[in-house]
Amino acid sequence: MTEKKQPLVILTGPTAAGKTALSLQLAKAIGGEIISADSMQVYRHMNIGSAKILPEEMQGIPHHLIDILEPNEEFNVVTFQKAAKECIKEIGSRNHIPILTGGTGFYIQAVLYDIDFTENEENTAYRRELESLAEEKGNSFLHQMLEEVDAQSASVIHENNRKRMIRALEFYRMTGEKISEHNEAERKKEAAYNACYFVLTDERQLLYERIDRRVDHMIEDGLVKEVAFLKELGCTREMVSMQGLGYKEILGYLEGDISLEQAIYLIKRDTRHFAKRQLTWFRREKDVIWVPQNEFGYEESKILAFLLEKLEQKGICPNQRKQLEQMEHIEHRTHREE
Repeated sequence: MTEKKQPLVILTGPTAAGKTALSLQLAKAIGGEIISADSMQVYRHMNIGSAKILPEEMQGIPHHLIDILEPNEEFNVVTFQKAAKECIKEIGSRNHIPILTGGTGFYIQAVLYDIDFTENEENTAYRRELESLAEEKGNSFLHQMLEEVDAQSASVIHENNRKRMIRALEFYRMTGEKISEHNEAERKKEAAYNACYFVLTDERQLLYERIDRRVDHMIEDGLVKEVAFLKELGCTREMVSMQGLGYKEILGYLEGDISLEQAIYLIKRDTRHFAKRQLTWFRREKDVIWVPQNEFGYEESKILAFLLEKLEQKGICPNQRKQLEQMEHIEHRTHREE
């Protein structure tokens, strides 16, 4: 007999799509606990720029992998995979459903397919050589190197992401294999969980408008003050934490490289580009269930009913949809009586 796989719900999508609000409703409906699949929300003191949910906004739903590191600590996909797998196991032991929520597609893929990263051993001498080249000739030179040996990786790794470029080049030097081909082979593995993989999305123009509004709200809420505090703590643009959208641009403003208006423009532009890359990533994934909000008239109850129906079909949380319908019926009847 094959071992029964643990259930896992994935709720992802591009930035500013509305994942946080929906994840709370879903968690309440199915008895879930939320695991953040976000590369920035792991860091303390980085609340505004990462659009981090605050404790008072969690509505009593347990959240994991938020505020677990200081900004000077490194975090990567291997670290995330190990921590997320432990969380999933613990949540299952409480007979709760783990809900992996966030927009970092590579992190989600690493957990869902239990990707093996052990082949990518470190070559510190070559890494130092690449880091020196990047310092001397810039990230674009490194990106060109990557394009020559692994065009597929170069097409999905932005030249600002020096760490991932170095990792891809290092992998190629160590194994003679393109990391894109390795990851593709890993992705073809059978899922490690009985999973429903939801991608929440919207019409592109509406998504871009929400991104612009979100950035404006971040500035109003004190993003400049937040980055100034991090700068006082000793955070520099070389740190992984400060590579996040919003942080490196505001740091550039605080260091006198660009004006605040330029920084805001860059954050909006680069966040829109990031959302586009996220959608490209999710389109490549298999067994994805797309959730276009406009097709549900933006009604949260209809979207939630759709998610629960799919979960029932996968044998995750049977009868939850009927319970939700009964609760809604009681609420409507109560309102009429009032």
